[in-house]
Amino acid sequence: MQEISVLDLQNLRHLIGGYETTHCKMENYAQEATDPQIKQFFQKAAQSAAQNKQQLLQFL
Repeated sequence: MQEISVLDLQNLRHLIGGYETTHCKMENYAQEATDPQIKQFFQKAAQSAAQNKQQLLQFL
């Protein structure tokens, strides 16, 4: 496996943190939503953010 640069590592850390924040926010919004369509929208967004985070973690 190829080593990643310090800059790439910092960028990955920043992106992973952003996806974690997005995931938490979307889950909270989904819990607060009363409309089923809006709830589903936020649940899908939370799931997508979690998946993106997991994909980025594979580079570490």
